[in-house]
Amino acid sequence: MNGGSVPPEKAGTVFQMKEYKGLLSWLSPVDHKQIGIMYFITSLTFFLVAVSLAMIMRTQLIRPNHGWLSSATYNQVFSMHGTTMVFLAVMPMLIAFMIYFTPLMIGARDVAFPRMNALSYWLYLMGGLLLYFSFFTGGALNVGWSAYAPLTETNYTMSKYMIGTGVDYWIVGLLLAGAGTIMNSVNILVTVAALRAPDMKLSRVPLFVWMSAANAVLMLLAMPALNTALVMLFLDRHLNALFFVPAAGGKPLLWQHYFWFFGHPEVYILILPGFGIISEVIPVFSRKPIFGYAFLAIATVAIGFLSFGVWAHHMFATGMNFTVYYVFALASMLIAVPTGIKVFNWIATMWGGSISFDTAMLFAVAFILQFTIGGLTGVAFATVPIDWALTHTYFVVAHFHYTLLGGTLFTVMAGFYYWYPKITGRMLSEKLGKIQFWLMVIGFNGAFFILHFAGLAGMPRRVYTYPDLPHLASINLISSLSAYILALGILVFFANLIVSLRKGKPAGDNPWNGATLEWATSSPPPPRNFERIPPVRSITPLWDLKESGRLPDTLPSSSRERDNE
Repeated sequence: MNGGSVPPEKAGTVFQMKEYKGLLSWLSPVDHKQIGIMYFITSLTFFLVAVSLAMIMRTQLIRPNHGWLSSATYNQVFSMHGTTMVFLAVMPMLIAFMIYFTPLMIGARDVAFPRMNALSYWLYLMGGLLLYFSFFTGGALNVGWSAYAPLTETNYTMSKYMIGTGVDYWIVGLLLAGAGTIMNSVNILVTVAALRAPDMKLSRVPLFVWMSAANAVLMLLAMPALNTALVMLFLDRHLNALFFVPAAGGKPLLWQHYFWFFGHPEVYILILPGFGIISEVIPVFSRKPIFGYAFLAIATVAIGFLSFGVWAHHMFATGMNFTVYYVFALASMLIAVPTGIKVFNWIATMWGGSISFDTAMLFAVAFILQFTIGGLTGVAFATVPIDWALTHTYFVVAHFHYTLLGGTLFTVMAGFYYWYPKITGRMLSEKLGKIQFWLMVIGFNGAFFILHFAGLAGMPRRVYTYPDLPHLASINLISSLSAYILALGILVFFANLIVSLRKGKPAGDNPWNGATLEWATSSPPPPRNFERIPPVRSITPLWDLKESGRLPDTLPSSSRERDNE
């Protein structure tokens, strides 16, 4: 567990692979950077699919009694939207950042298990393709992304309208993707534990790495619960195991316990790497070291621990014992404390700093505001009577999207604008970036803030249409039009990625005057990451070298020139 237990020249890949060129180099990679890029491309593709499904949903809901989609089609669209966004887009996108940057930030040559790293990607890709193949076999999953039993049992999904195989493809697809996720968690943990630079103690590890390691622990502990439930459901459907069939003595609530034991840590699996990204972006663009490094690290551990004690707050409306309600309500409120610590640390870092509002910083600031809104409504849901009143309404949709989109998606965007120069050697367009930012901020808040009022008015979620009741038509019209603006901002982002790859301004190796080790190598990094690793004396090793006036050969000349400006 001691950093430097493996010499840097031996860290990472310990075997020689035949080098391929062209397409073959992308079919058989073991370099963590190539695999990270493949994760980026695949997850962004699935993200675009998920956004398209969301636009179909908002078009259907743009006015009352709209008959554009049938209920059966809408059920498939919203089920696959949720599944895709959580399992195939956002979580793999964060894994891509972890795979690409964790070795670079700790001074390693590669991840600990390069071949397992490659296998995890192919399992994820095959799982995603299998999931979408269900559309060609009679229909996709149609019971929501949480797939509550017994609605997923064979007698519910078999009908003249649906042959029911969509649930089976969903089960097998998630099992494959989940196996890849577990492999990633093992790989990240071992890499951080064993392959850190010789003088990088745990107290000097970048916060993104801290949160990636905590995220890996959550994945390692939470994913087996989901995989177990999926296997049980598959046995129910094909071997009459009857785990979730109440008429045969099974317990439908057992599925919910398994699913949410995974599902609430999953919320933090989706946000912890984003916290790490923000914890790297804000200090660099505030020109100050992060405030309260130790508190942030401890708060990360606390969030990971508490996240396994709050799952039943998703089940307050199921009629459990009141003692259970009290325990989980208290735990759900308690977990807001370490999360709030992080918010105050980020604000304190910006306070008194020389802030540069580049696009990455804009997304970071917007994340803090929007995630705080999502957090406050989350605390409201920890209050049992409020949960009873609102749990099946659009208030939940608004809350969830403020944490997942307003939180995680905005951190991902900050990460792309911050690290795209390191990955490609070219800058993303700041002009397009700011256009994208304002389109996304206006579109996101217009689309989802108003849905809190739809929930308070009693509009149920998971419905394909709704009656023309007072205010519901206006609320949904505003939400749908705003969603189109949000989608336009996302399209600007994709255009920026593609155009900048060929025509973007050359970045140099440290365009932001970053403080961590990934900026001490070329852009893009060479196959083995570093020729020499700079000394690590704190959490900001490159700033230490700048202040001492000792810039080693490993610090690129473009960075020196920028520092002297």
